Amino acid sequence: MTLYPLFRRRALAAIALSLLAIATAPAKAQGDWPAGRPMTWVVPYPPGGTTDILGRAIALRLGASLGATLVVDNKAGATGTIGSAFVARAAPDGYTLLGTSIGPQAIVPNLVPKMQYDPIKAFEPVALIGTIPHVLVVGSSQPFRTAGELVAQAKARPDALTFASGGTGTILQMQGELLRLQTGARMTHVPYKGDTPALQDVLAGHATFMFAPVAAALPHIQGGRLRALAVTSAARLKALPDVPTMGQTGFKDFVVEQWQAVYAPAGTPAAVVQRLNKEIVHVLKDAELAAMADRLGITLVGSTPQQLADTQKADLAKWGRVIKDAGVRMD
Repeated sequence: MTLYPLFRRRALAAIALSLLAIATAPAKAQGDWPAGRPMTWVVPYPPGGTTDILGRAIALRLGASLGATLVVDNKAGATGTIGSAFVARAAPDGYTLLGTSIGPQAIVPNLVPKMQYDPIKAFEPVALIGTIPHVLVVGSSQPFRTAGELVAQAKARPDALTFASGGTGTILQMQGELLRLQTGARMTHVPYKGDTPALQDVLAGHATFMFAPVAAALPHIQGGRLRALAVTSAARLKALPDVPTMGQTGFKDFVVEQWQAVYAPAGTPAAVVQRLNKEIVHVLKDAELAAMADRLGITLVGSTPQQLADTQKADLAKWGRVIKDAGVRMD
């Protein structure tokens, strides 16, 4: 009889210690993150594009910096929303990241009534990687020498001029729609299945013009097959010093830059998000990566999570207004 109270006390103490261990396990796991576990960097586009190339370069260096294996997984489709929805549903443990662009996060949500994810509530912003300016180009056979001449012709011949893009809901289309709204000119949008076929038809003269990523258009501009009329950045570009900005050609407030960014699922611990941000900002200082970004026409940024959140919210509102006013609908 005398041993029972002692045994009972020891048993209760053991149970209490077990419960304490269970309660502190998640905190310990979070503190050990990434704890040698593989991580996944989801790219919501096919291999070979800017988002994919940039994502792979960052993921390689980020994995080394964190001491973890970081696997890039391309989950393409539906203008980038399939991969984004996958990450939105993933466990918020820091092991699944989304390397994406402006489209699925700030443009398409304004076009699709029933999205599979909320672009704001479903994610934790991690870092704005960089921005990509565009250039308004026409084929060399076109008569236009300035953006003003192009718009004047569009007004004189409503719906006769066509502008190409990589598809409905892309940032390339949005710039054409913005030009229509700002000038009142009537031009016909021709969506293609990707930026490359769109650019090819501009080169061939089948489409009048397009807003193209600088890196994609630059070789053709230098080779004389494309004529650059204006750039969409706030200041002139080093790669095209003789090409004016849209603002300098008389189109006020026409500053458009596509952005690349990293997100984690909503609910990812703040400490993990901050660590990811710190490591990504450090990775973006890599000289080899910076040289590659320069070739791709990307200006590296490395923002805070809050700066990315502010940029996304501003662009959601901006392109929402353009889409509504232009009456854009998904195909």
